[in-house]
Amino acid sequence: MRAHYRAEGLQEEDLAPDPYGQFLRWFEEAVAGGLHEPNAMVVSTADERGRPSSRTVLLKQFDERGFVFYTNYNSIKGREIDANPYVSLLFPWHAVARQVIVAGRAERTGRDETAAYFRTRPHGSQLGAWASEQSSQVASREELDRAYAQLAERYPETERVPVPPHWGGYRVVARTVEFWQGRENRLHDRLRYVRRDPGGPGGPGGSGAAAVWTVERLSP
Repeated sequence: MRAHYRAEGLQEEDLAPDPYGQFLRWFEEAVAGGLHEPNAMVVSTADERGRPSSRTVLLKQFDERGFVFYTNYNSIKGREIDANPYVSLLFPWHAVARQVIVAGRAERTGRDETAAYFRTRPHGSQLGAWASEQSSQVASREELDRAYAQLAERYPETERVPVPPHWGGYRVVARTVEFWQGRENRLHDRLRYVRRDPGGPGGPGGSGAAAVWTVERLSP
């Protein structure tokens, strides 16, 4: 199987000043182009021994502070982030021959931010965050459905569902962001933003630190 990619490429002079601005451009183009769930991304983590795992998660917010997703903190990804906060995000926009690869450090969002997002979720999804002990072994589908039904009886549509203490957001503060554009003859364009913090490579890397972005072109 082999696909032939487009002739139009990605040039340095066409980039936004920072990767979040460039991501916004491509994301809006993906939405306008009708891509199915363009906010779906592959989140890759690794445990304390460096053994990786990956799964698809939905991006819920992004700005100059980072890329945010929500999960059960007791899940495999949550436990691995606790042990090793460095993660990778991959947006596989195959239909437009593009992908975005983010590498950075995951930080928990504040509880107020988590609660504000939790209130926007459908009632059923709020109950699901309580019903599922994500990544733990469950005896049967019936057991999961029974847990959900008990919660639905306890918290009907008219009742406010509390935010689970084990559930919340992660913000991935990017260190590098690569924009990959498929080109003819497999000579793809790969432009990568690299974060330079005040004080050099050992400078602060948190979401509150000011950063300067440089761009490098990678060979395909």
